[in-house]
Amino acid sequence: MNELKFEELLEAGCHFGHLKRKWNPKMAPYIFKEHNGIHVIDLQKTIAKADEAAAALKQMARSGKKVLFVCTKKQGKEIVAEMAKSVDMPFVTERWPGGMLTNFQTIRKAVKKMNSLDTLMHDKDFNNISKRERLQVQRERAKLDKNLGSIADLTRLPSALFVIDINKEHIAVAEARRLNIPTFALVDTNTNPELIDFPIPANDDASKSIAAILKHMCEAIQEGLNERMLDKDAQAEEEAPVVENTEEKPVEKKTRARRPRKTDDAPKAEKVAEAKPEEPKAE
Repeated sequence: MNELKFEELLEAGCHFGHLKRKWNPKMAPYIFKEHNGIHVIDLQKTIAKADEAAAALKQMARSGKKVLFVCTKKQGKEIVAEMAKSVDMPFVTERWPGGMLTNFQTIRKAVKKMNSLDTLMHDKDFNNISKRERLQVQRERAKLDKNLGSIADLTRLPSALFVIDINKEHIAVAEARRLNIPTFALVDTNTNPELIDFPIPANDDASKSIAAILKHMCEAIQEGLNERMLDKDAQAEEEAPVVENTEEKPVEKKTRARRPRKTDDAPKAEKVAEAKPEEPKAE
């Protein structure tokens, strides 16, 4: 993961805030100064907060958790979609479907309906129905895909939300706070950073600013995913059974040396000689 550089953020315009009259006083700790009636964000604090958020996202990715990216504003929707796809994370770039988190089961039913329409459209009997019915099915499928296609693989609630412009996406932030889901967000000078668990003070209107911060976040997520793969490989090697050589070795027969048999012939001969009387010699 590359470190965020001050010059890079400066060039991307991350330091530009809103007009002074539009500011939120709770953003005061992150404001460097006022210039021509516009607040300037302290980029040193931006770097510190971005590194903190990146470390948390990396740990989540390493644990196999999903982060939902949310941006429905014109300047950032294409960037968010591209970055989220690069790390295989779900995203919402069209209208936020109300109750997506708090009423997640209903959203899942809509996703299942989209899958059933896919099955119907690939059926060989689909061309046999009337043209009007085919058009209705195709339009409904296209509408569902536009709103829910990017979250089709999200089978359970996300572990975190990454939001661009929390004022515009206030419903998403409110749902996440209600369910105690951690939130990450770009916070501009007109927002309340206390609503976010990991606020990153930066310009949330310029596409270059959004891209610079998101690139850093996605690099951290990719690192976490890579480490997760390495951990899995290491675990698989540890759990792999050790294959022993099962070839039968020829058994060598041990021959035991025979002990010499004890014979009592000599003692017996002596006993017989003692017991036999001597015969008289002839004169």
